[in-house]
Amino acid sequence: MTTDDKLATLARIARRLNAANLTWGIGASLLLYFKGITDDFNDIDIMVAPQDAEALRRILCELGKLQPPNPKAQYRTERFYEFVIDGVDVDVMAGFAIVKDGVTYDCPFDAASVREYVEVNGERIPLQAVSDWRRYYALMGREAKVQMIDRWMAGADRAMSGAEGA
Repeated sequence: MTTDDKLATLARIARRLNAANLTWGIGASLLLYFKGITDDFNDIDIMVAPQDAEALRRILCELGKLQPPNPKAQYRTERFYEFVIDGVDVDVMAGFAIVKDGVTYDCPFDAASVREYVEVNGERIPLQAVSDWRRYYALMGREAKVQMIDRWMAGADRAMSGAEGA
């Protein structure tokens, strides 16, 4: 599956979610891809406001196949759905929570969680803050992702201070 194929699927999903006025956003590796932190992504991770989770699930059921539940002890997410749409894995999270050292850390998502937008095939795609995902990856113990984000943030800080000195 090519990146263009996966992005075409994302645009197809976005068209439907935007038309329904749902509060949603992209996170995880696809967010890092859009920000230029990584060159690739495997799946589409969608965060959704809890009040819109059921509507989003219904829409995605029309576009693809809902997969059987596959719970993981590290997460206490209120609603987690896995879909396959056009051959692309799509994960949906509402009420995202991560368990670390016996403590549950809430990772809430709402309209204020959307920091910016990108356009893909004419569709507006909401993105979460990279800093939010840095925190989530740290809680998950995904050190390689944390380091990637830290290097990117350090580069952005250097570029910003260089621009201020100009």
